[in-house]
Amino acid sequence: MIGDHLSEFGGLPVFEYVSPTGMASTTERYGRAPRPDALARLAALRTVRDYAWRLAVDSYDPEEDFREYFASFIEEAETERVRAMVIGPAGSSDGSEPGTPARDALVEHAGALTGLESLFVGDIIAEEQEVSWIHQPDLAPVLAALPHLTEFAVRGTGDPYMHEKSQLGLDIGRHDSLRSLTVQSGGLPATVARGIDTADLPALENLELWLGVDDYRGDTTPEHLARTLSGEAFPELNHLGLCNAENTDLWVRALADAPVVERVRSLDLSMGTLTDEGARVLLDSPVFRGLGRLNLEHHYMTEETETRVRDAFTEAGVEIRVGDRQEKEDDWLYPAVTE
Repeated sequence: MIGDHLSEFGGLPVFEYVSPTGMASTTERYGRAPRPDALARLAALRTVRDYAWRLAVDSYDPEEDFREYFASFIEEAETERVRAMVIGPAGSSDGSEPGTPARDALVEHAGALTGLESLFVGDIIAEEQEVSWIHQPDLAPVLAALPHLTEFAVRGTGDPYMHEKSQLGLDIGRHDSLRSLTVQSGGLPATVARGIDTADLPALENLELWLGVDDYRGDTTPEHLARTLSGEAFPELNHLGLCNAENTDLWVRALADAPVVERVRSLDLSMGTLTDEGARVLLDSPVFRGLGRLNLEHHYMTEETETRVRDAFTEAGVEIRVGDRQEKEDDWLYPAVTE
């Protein structure tokens, strides 16, 4: 799932921007797509609204300063027509504050990105850096600087023990336009969950959180998402993803009594550790039969229980995904994405 760079985002194909400096370089581009030929690059710059623009510098030994590289894109492109943007590595992860060059560049040039609707920060794959080692700073200023943004996704939450100045912050406050919010992590800190849960996002329709494991700061519990689960937080919410959980059964029990399940159309519990115990709650709680879609892929149910769940929800008219059954490893259950 995170083994390849995004090829599409915001409904548009991804095109990686290469600066004039990058085009002239003969150095191999580590972990990045081949440089486009000059004509393809020029054609893309003439039709900027047809692409999700990926901006990234090499993750280990960047030849360019990210902020200068970003400024080059602003100068070359009709940035008011850019609809989607994907941010990859913004410099060496060994720096004192990794992630801040991208944040600062986005805030600095927000006035030129008036048409930007979709933004993904952290398109970094395992070959470059494990997801739990991706450090992101406080990104709330980015959302504040881009009030017309409708889709925001981020990968990585940082590790305060390694980079105390580079921990993901999402104390968003109010944002009137945001309809989709995704946080991908090997461990979702409770501080991040609380920042989302207390946000005022009147247009939010899609919320997807990768909860991860406690070993990588994944200490979020249902209590940290109390307003979300009560249905109070986001009145327009249609899809809720509580993915990649270390204890999916715990979340299923919380959801069985959560008013939000009666309001959403789609529930995603994939990439997690659902067992027969959690499956029994799903089967015994009528509220889940009112869903339109339920995703349980990557689970630890027995084959017999998997069949029962599939048949019961299919009969109820729920579009269910229940494949990728896992086997315990020495009684340990692992979500799909940890380190």
